[in-house]
Amino acid sequence: MLRLSHLRKSFGSLVALDDLSLEIKRGEIFGLLGPNGAGKTTAINLAVGLLSPDSGSVEFDGSGSPDCPEVRRNIGVAPQALALYEELSAQENLAFFGRLQALRAGRLAERVDWALQFAGLTDRRKDLVRTYSGGMKRRLNLAIALIHDPPLLLLDEPTVGVDPQSRNAIFENIRKLCSEGRTIIYTTHYMEEAQRLCDRVGILDHGKLLDVDTVDRLIARHGGKSQVFAERADGEIRIETDDPMAELARLQDGGKLIRFSVESPDLERVFLNLTGRNLRD
Repeated sequence: MLRLSHLRKSFGSLVALDDLSLEIKRGEIFGLLGPNGAGKTTAINLAVGLLSPDSGSVEFDGSGSPDCPEVRRNIGVAPQALALYEELSAQENLAFFGRLQALRAGRLAERVDWALQFAGLTDRRKDLVRTYSGGMKRRLNLAIALIHDPPLLLLDEPTVGVDPQSRNAIFENIRKLCSEGRTIIYTTHYMEEAQRLCDRVGILDHGKLLDVDTVDRLIARHGGKSQVFAERADGEIRIETDDPMAELARLQDGGKLIRFSVESPDLERVFLNLTGRNLRD
């Protein structure tokens, strides 16, 4: 669906992307992860034609570069910074962005109604967006990205600052979109979201792709061993092991355990093992 080939992009002396090559498969949810400054936003901006690479190419579905408006119409973008007019209603926002995508008359009205229902905002369609909660604005932001029914959707931190109910609704909507055949690129700092939603994940840092695969395979390669924590009357024990249940049985045989827990490797540990634990600002 989308092919990034040997992309390089610099801003003065800062190399934002360094020989990035990546293929997004049709119908998958692909997670693009990385610390602050890793190059995620630059990659997204190149993928939708907002920036041009210094070298390399972007190709959508074999039909050309998103630099071309006709190609770009096949892509929907929900940016992290909300792209909404707060002095307009949800209905007016959707109609405005629909007209920008060349929707007219009956087709525009049909897509606006669909988008309002999709976002769970039909009953609030005429209320000004400035009266909405953070979760309602995030859902509307996503609906605007879908107003022209694009086959490829890029979601940049779509759940920032939302309540658990809105987050769950966004997850359900993303799964539904994928089941209908859309391809989704999902950037997030929440590792549990990527682990829960994504078919494959790519981890980016300092402009380079460190690894890309399914979550299970990334964990197997980079997650390390499980950790067993146990407490006895004489102190605490912490053990790294490939077989935590066998290790617990061995510890129990050696004396009564007051409490114990097992921490299995996950995507967050993979992320930290690959990108390091230093603070990024």
